[in-house]
Parts: sequence; C-alpha cells; structure tokens
Amino acid sequence: MTCRRRNRHRGVVGRGLGDGRTIVVDVRRTEVIVVGAGLAGLSAARTVAAAGVPVTVLEAGDRPGGRVRTDLVDGFRVDRGFQSLTTSWPQVRRQLDVAALGLRAFQPGVLLYEDGRTHRIGDVRRVRDAIGGLRNGSGTDRARLAALLARTASAPVARVFGAAETAAADAPVLRALPPELTRRTLRPLLAALLHDPALRSSSRFAELMLRSFLRGRVALPARGMAAVPSQLAAALPADVVRYGVRVSSVSADRVLTDAAGEIRARAVIVATDPSTAVALLPGLRMPAFHPVTTLYHVARGAPRADASLLVEADARSPFTHTTVVSQVAPTYTPDRRALIATTVLGHDGSEPAKLELRVRERLAVVHDTPTTTWTHLTTCHIPQAVPVVEPGHNFRRPVRLIGGLYVCGDHRDSSSIQGALASGRRAARSALADLGALAA
Repeated sequence: MTCRRRNRHRGVVGRGLGDGRTIVVDVRRTEVIVVGAGLAGLSAARTVAAAGVPVTVLEAGDRPGGRVRTDLVDGFRVDRGFQSLTTSWPQVRRQLDVAALGLRAFQPGVLLYEDGRTHRIGDVRRVRDAIGGLRNGSGTDRARLAALLARTASAPVARVFGAAETAAADAPVLRALPPELTRRTLRPLLAALLHDPALRSSSRFAELMLRSFLRGRVALPARGMAAVPSQLAAALPADVVRYGVRVSSVSADRVLTDAAGEIRARAVIVATDPSTAVALLPGLRMPAFHPVTTLYHVARGAPRADASLLVEADARSPFTHTTVVSQVAPTYTPDRRALIATTVLGHDGSEPAKLELRVRERLAVVHDTPTTTWTHLTTCHIPQAVPVVEPGHNFRRPVRLIGGLYVCGDHRDSSSIQGALASGRRAARSALADLGALAA
C-alpha cells in the first residue's frame, strides 16, 4: 500500500462517503486513534469518548460493523452469515439501547429435528419446554435433562470458570447425561451455539454460551444485525468515525494511513479483524477459525408457522440449523414471501451449487414441504467467521501490548458479540488509565 507522504504530520484524513468521494477532515486534536469500526472498535471509542478524551476511529470500509453486516438483496435483509443477538449478554445490556433496536425474538429454546419429528428443548421458563416432547426418552431422562438445563442457567460465572477445562465434547454438562440422550439433544444444540460440529472448543466456553442462551432471548433487530454497530456509531460525537481510511502501520503514538500519511496520537487501539491485527502487530498470535456458510432461500409462503430455530439432531445432515427468518422478523422481507436462512458449518466453500442442492433437498425433508420452487437468493461463505476458543483459552487476554498501543476484538475475549464489546471496553479503559484519564 502506498502512503501519500506529502500529508505527513498534517493530521488530515479522508472520510469516505461510500460513492468514491472524500471529505477532508482535520484530526490533529485527537488523543486516541482506534483502528477499525467493528463492534470492539466502536465499544472502545464509546468508552474513550465517555471519558471526555478526543478519539478518532479509522475504518477502511464504507460502514461500521466489521463482520456484523446486513445487505439488501432483492429487497430482503440478508445478514452476513446467520447472526443473532442474545439479550442476556452483560455488555449488550450495558452498551446498547436494546429497546431502540426493535428486537424480534425467536421462540424460547430450539426445535430439535430427529427422525421425522421435532421437539422443543431449552425453554427453562417452562418445565415442559425445557425438555420438550422428548418422545424417545424415559421419564427419568426428561427429568435429568430439565434439571441439568436449569442448573446450567443458574450457574454463577465464577463456578463455570472454576470447573476443570476440557474439550466441549467431554464437558461436564454433557457427561451428566446418558450418552445417547446427549447425542440427541445437547450435542447438536452446542454445535449450533459454538459453530463447532466437532465440539473441540473449550468446555468453559461451551457452558458459558449455553448458560447465556438459556438465560436470555435470542433475537434479531428489526432492521438487521447491522443496526447494532450503526447504533454504537451514531452514539459517538459527530465525525469521530472516518470511513474509507486504510491504516498500513501502527505504533504507540502514530498510525500511517493511505489517505493522510502519518497521524499522531497519544494512544492507538487496534480493533480490526484478527488477520489485519496480525499484519499490523507482528508477533500477535493468529487464531484458528470456524468457517460458516449460510444459504438464503425465498419461498412463496412460510414452510413453518413458528419463529423457531430448528436444529438438526442428525450429524449426517448437510446443515446444522435453519430458520424462517421472516417468521421471526417480518421486516427482513419486502413482501409476503418467506426468507429462510440455513447454516452449514465446516464447509470449505467449494462447489457451492452442489452444496445448495444438498441443502435444498434436506430442507424439503426437515420442513416437510417441496422446495423445488424456492429461489436461491444468495450464499454467504465466511472462511474466518468465528475465532476458535480452544481449551486453555484466556478469556481476558491482555489488551495492552505496551504503553500507548492496545489491541481488542472477540479473539482477545470470547467469540461472541459479548466478547467483542467487552474486549473493546477493556482496551479503552487500559488506554485511559495510561493517559491518566480514567475516573475512579
């Protein structure tokens, strides 16, 4: 990347308008630079701004959000891969105006599809739906599952972190049930929550995600998941976020950009995706990733009347979970047609047409309706969708590299919206402490 050195020290940066034009804005008065306007970067900027410290966010793209993005495709709102908001996440409640998002909630729990039948599990508010119509289990099995889910939902976080750590497949929460019952219930649910069909993730992370799922509601903002970063960005002072500005190098007191050359600051927070963070900060560890592929189909009518997340219990299925998005959030569709989102885990993105055909055929079975007339709207394949949380993961990985240089993102905390928001706040508070600007 070539930097225009003639702007050196001027502190002038271009704010992209999304149509190729640029506004020149003076940022000489900034104290903190945040590189990246994803959820972590916006959380960091919000924390810095709330302390009364001038902050500037430099974003290479034309909108906030990073991986949290919503596009309009033929009038349908299409999130960049199936995403959702869990209302029990502490940083969601702390940093977002949840009411203003106009959340549309899924029905509590999930529907598990098994051998041509569905049963609901996971709604701990109702004992019956905590275990669902578990047709192939004894009364003892149903009682054990209900009790386990209730204990998980009420478990203190300290107890989760205090438990011995293994791979999720060997987690205590799974070993507490007979193997066959676990295979048919908790394993498919955890695979969907963790984006990890092999359940190699940290057992602590698995229990935290299950706990959050059971304690809150899973929902979609009325205007798509992009409404989350848009709200965070809108809450910042005017002209804090500069779009269309690519940063090529960083240090503790300056960044080098393609739009303005060198810009100085008293602190720099790198809040990019992990690949960019590793490129800007040599020596930073690159995490492994779970790839996620989401296929969107359009049907003339909804194949299911409920607003549920349907999870496959059959490991041979080409997908792990599917939902009729328009039943959850009618605002995602421009008319009466139904929008169906189906998620495939572990796929490498090759032969998308063959994958779409396999998924369509299986959807006909799961939804018990012909799918030949469905329109394939789009497929979203994200190779680096979710950082892997391996056993031994530090859920509070250091965000301070040296005085004046910080890094944040869900890869420094946990692979979730909660993790991104929490990491951004931690990095900002570390920077503010070094600047002497952190209130008691």
